[in-house]
Amino acid sequence: MKRREFLVGAALLAGTMARGRAADIPAPSPEGLDRITAYFDNEVTSGRLPGAVILVQQHGKPVYLKTFGVRDTRTGLAMTPDTIFAIHSMTKPITCLGAMMLIDEGKLALTDPVSKYVPLFADTKVGIEVTEPDGKLKLDLVPPVRPVNIEDLLRHTSGISYDYIGGKWVEQAYKAANIFEGQFNNREFADRIARLPLARQPGTLWRYGHSTDVLGAVIEIISGQTLYEFLKQRILDPLGMNSTKFALATEGELARMARPLPNDFILLAGERDRLDHPEWQSGGGGLLSTITDYQRFSQMLLNGGEFEGKRYLSPAAFKAMTTDHVGPGSGVGRDYFYFPGDGFGYGYGLAVRTDPGNAKPPPPGSLGELKWDSGSGTYFGVDPKLDMVYLMMQQTQNERSRITPAFKALVYDCYPEGLRRP
Repeated sequence: MKRREFLVGAALLAGTMARGRAADIPAPSPEGLDRITAYFDNEVTSGRLPGAVILVQQHGKPVYLKTFGVRDTRTGLAMTPDTIFAIHSMTKPITCLGAMMLIDEGKLALTDPVSKYVPLFADTKVGIEVTEPDGKLKLDLVPPVRPVNIEDLLRHTSGISYDYIGGKWVEQAYKAANIFEGQFNNREFADRIARLPLARQPGTLWRYGHSTDVLGAVIEIISGQTLYEFLKQRILDPLGMNSTKFALATEGELARMARPLPNDFILLAGERDRLDHPEWQSGGGGLLSTITDYQRFSQMLLNGGEFEGKRYLSPAAFKAMTTDHVGPGSGVGRDYFYFPGDGFGYGYGLAVRTDPGNAKPPPPGSLGELKWDSGSGTYFGVDPKLDMVYLMMQQTQNERSRITPAFKALVYDCYPEGLRRP
């Protein structure tokens, strides 16, 4: 067994053992929790953030749950624990759990070519930017060395990108294709993606993109349900995530929705795009949820795939989902756009801490820690060593890159020095 895999496995085992000796794990210090309060109070009073909801949970029970500011500066309605947030990319772990459940049941395989479900992927080519003798750049299209498969969709090694990530040609190709034009469902969107060139050969590079959206279409094709129907039946309802959905239906739900500040133009544009396509159930970024709903999903992950007596994944499937699949020996490269960050590998829909990383001192956290965040500023972490989950719900694109690391540092500063870092 490789050292990285041993360390992560040992950390997850330590977390399991820790839950059996909860009394040995210190609770977060009251002074540390007060610092979290002071930080978000200042963010709101300074006008950088309309509001937020913060939760720290240990041993399955909240030890800190506070609301700050307002849901919407236009209405002045206060933040509440049941405020609904656009969670954008925190949709991905839920969709990937759905796919892993199908794999667990033998209805889907990691090695299945995506073209088995979306036939247009059989003709997908790989784009290569070349420089001609006169110095001009052109795009060549070459066949993939192997088909894009389900594992590629789960671990972002498909070569499918977002239009704002990668070389100039990627941005131009995606925008020229008008993939968001008109009305479309998940299957139609997967067909649009299949017609685009891949940014890299399948399996060779971790590249964030629409892979999980295509995975959502695959789930629909196998299950015969819409993605929401499948997730609702198999994950959301059983977990008690009653406010998690792709579209709001009632005036009461709409009144609970959080909105960014009026100057958060990128996030507001994203919200308009979402409202313009109510028929598109984006498995990569379309869900709306509350902190109390997502806490239940997070606790299920901390419990190893089980929650309140119901098992969602077999131990083997859960281990596969939470093991690094892009590290040394995987053949997967990393570049400037490697979002999981320093010290993290990537499983199937989740980042997993594999090592301290290169920074000195290392960023806070634990080996075996799971996490993901989103472009709207939401964030969650699962720490088996401390038997803890922690979540931040906010709506800010402008401030998220500053607030997210500050929030995580504040959480770990609640613990003694020896427990703050891997």
